[in-house]
Amino acid sequence: MNKEHQTSIEFVICIRNEGYPVSLERRKLYRIIPDAEAAKRRQLRVVDESGEDYLYPEDLFVRVKLPELIEQAILDAA
Repeated sequence: MNKEHQTSIEFVICIRNEGYPVSLERRKLYRIIPDAEAAKRRQLRVVDESGEDYLYPEDLFVRVKLPELIEQAILDAA
């Protein structure tokens, strides 16, 4: 995996889904898309259950760093 790819892919785990029970599952891993404007508002752009990306409050998630092999396997399975 090249260095550019590594820095552009990030994952979070949903720890709370208040207000979004249909869109987010607690304890589930989600891919996030970097969004500087959203970050200024303390939001994350998350690819949710619909397969689309939406903004959610960042305090619903915890960022995780996955081993490269696992990250690649997740991306290949998508």
